[in-house]
Amino acid sequence: MQGYRGILLVALILALPISGQANSRDQAQRIHNRLAGVPADATTLQTMVDLINDGQPRAAAEMAMEHPAFYNVTLKQFATPWTNEDQDVFAPLNDYTATVIGAIRDDVDFRRILYADLLYVGDASPAAAPDSNAHYRNLEGDHANLKEVLTPSSQVSQYGTPAEAVAGVLTSRAAAQAFFYAGTNRAMLRFTLMNHMCRDLEQVKDTTRPSDRIRQDVSRSPGGDSRIFRNNCIGCHSGMDPLAQAFAYYDWEGEQQGDDGRMIYNTSADADTGTRVQGKYLINSNNFPWGYITPDDSWDNYWREGPNANLGWDPNLSGSGSGAASLGRELAHSEVFASCQAEKVFQAVCLRKPADSDDTAQLASMTSQFKNDNYRMKTLFADAAVYCMGD
Repeated sequence: MQGYRGILLVALILALPISGQANSRDQAQRIHNRLAGVPADATTLQTMVDLINDGQPRAAAEMAMEHPAFYNVTLKQFATPWTNEDQDVFAPLNDYTATVIGAIRDDVDFRRILYADLLYVGDASPAAAPDSNAHYRNLEGDHANLKEVLTPSSQVSQYGTPAEAVAGVLTSRAAAQAFFYAGTNRAMLRFTLMNHMCRDLEQVKDTTRPSDRIRQDVSRSPGGDSRIFRNNCIGCHSGMDPLAQAFAYYDWEGEQQGDDGRMIYNTSADADTGTRVQGKYLINSNNFPWGYITPDDSWDNYWREGPNANLGWDPNLSGSGSGAASLGRELAHSEVFASCQAEKVFQAVCLRKPADSDDTAQLASMTSQFKNDNYRMKTLFADAAVYCMGD
């Protein structure tokens, strides 16, 4: 009886998987689940296990990103909150989200999404149009494989947008509907900072910058107390207003919700201003008549000096320009743009915020790799997946 027990024990031991293999299988499963959002098939999983055992976990992560769900689910949920003020992850597919997905698939230098003539379209009917989201809604409704069907186009050719008006996703139909609707166009700057530089206005507040470009609609004595302006309002508006001037020729015509409506770009004098500047730049001008009156779409970055100099502005750029595209380049070529992408990908893949010094070091490494790899977003996703695959 004792001998049978020994044989049984040996058989049980041999039946158990080798700990290293089991661990690499768990790691492969975790990488695939985090990147694609779905389990891998047996063949893919085994190949990923073999790559991890061969010391190539990044290659395993790259393989996981070949799954269509990486594009239809992971990237769709990653980019969609950037396209609406509510930051709703479940908003319908639109041209902004589709363009981000296509740019990531094609390894486009990700900085270009803020200033290049980019637009990705699919094969759904009707064709993508400047006054309707039906094309993208139908793509999603048909469960189209976005990895396969998205093709690069341009806003000039597809929408008829003037070349001087194009600024990447900032002039996509979805962004215009969300951030040029009503208001004063400051929303476009604020949400661009939030979505692509991981900073809201409170985080770039600086009361030491000159107030000469603050518009007329900002009272210099809110509630009759000028100290509120000097100690609070000026902190955001002194830097924001000179930058938001880049959007002076843009407006949205239509409702903020729904499939209809289009972006407007003034190429000639506006009836309200007598210049190309949209009338919304004169909203509430009686609040402080001596305030700045916007004459054109020239902008200046006052945040290149003072505490916000630590955002890492590109010394090869002048810090001034005209129009949305040159502003998009200014923002995208900052150090904080790169680190922001790393931070967002880390949270999306690891399902948590960075928490300790190891995580901070990982973010720095991911940012460096991202920049060295021509701002390729899949490099960030692969690095994050490997870091959070477990030991």
